[in-house]
Amino acid sequence: MELNTTLPKPDPPVAVEALTALIARTQLASGAIPWSPGQKTDPWDHVESAMGLATGGDIQGARRAYQWLARMQLADGSWYASYHDGEPEDRTRDANLSAYVAVGVCHYFLATGDLDFAAGMWPVVRRALDFALSLQTPEGPIHWAISPEGRVDPMALLTGSSSILMSLKCARLLAARLGEAVPAWAARQALLAEAIRNRRHLFNMTKSRFSMDWFYPVLTGALTGAEARRRIDKYWKKFVIEGQGVRCVFDQPWVTVAESCELVLALTAMGSRDMARIVFGWINDKRHEDGSFWCGYTYPDMVIWPEEKITWTNAVVLLAADALYQLTPASRLFDHAFWAPAGPRR
Repeated sequence: MELNTTLPKPDPPVAVEALTALIARTQLASGAIPWSPGQKTDPWDHVESAMGLATGGDIQGARRAYQWLARMQLADGSWYASYHDGEPEDRTRDANLSAYVAVGVCHYFLATGDLDFAAGMWPVVRRALDFALSLQTPEGPIHWAISPEGRVDPMALLTGSSSILMSLKCARLLAARLGEAVPAWAARQALLAEAIRNRRHLFNMTKSRFSMDWFYPVLTGALTGAEARRRIDKYWKKFVIEGQGVRCVFDQPWVTVAESCELVLALTAMGSRDMARIVFGWINDKRHEDGSFWCGYTYPDMVIWPEEKITWTNAVVLLAADALYQLTPASRLFDHAFWAPAGPRR
């Protein structure tokens, strides 16, 4: 059921303008968005930060971020894993880092309705997905990267492949809206989703210590309905500190705002909105004086670490707030109902 947009929307319990301003003032003149001033820019977190800008209403900043990606894209459709002041820092070409541009452009389109901008970015998105899919195995998982020396790394990551599944969904939505034909992508998407759901032994680089491996199959819609609920319930106590948030790694006392907000997105996506609001409330006081959020902290001693104000952390806070409080039309981006078999709703 579509939301009744005539009803008043509750104000989100975050300082939207402050979070957006943090990302905007960190963005370089080139359009690149580093983690924080003087730090690296990587394509995935750059896109996440651009999504934060669009959510906060800085549409021009978001456009400049995507235009930077278009200029920096390599001939094979990928990007290097990280840049510093516009120069490559890590020349690994990562499938997930490269494919995520599709999620960003889809988010921008949903937020703004600007189909012309999406059309201009379409060649970038298509090349990026073609690069990622060139690393897909016959069984469905996607090899994670090509090394700086040009060798395909045979490892496949559950989190990374789940994220690529979301990128494929978004790219296919854009293709449908633009009238572009990508007939092979549907079968590739189905193969990848099947592997994530039922053949997890094929993901041969284990990251089960990390909370993202727990909830990313739910966040990106590989698992929905009862399957999603079972997975969230099964590992809840492993990763969640009640009243605090989500550990990055289950055997370390480090709670991160980003992972907590991504769990909020996953819970909201599967329809558990009340629990999502509770988790969001746990991290709501983990802020600097300017209203921006900490990256993470140790528990129970409550030491903030790292102390930098991280762009993509604050971006995912904005995305979680959007999912919960419908700040923009892009709030439905991760909603499983939006991606139901009947197809994405307008």
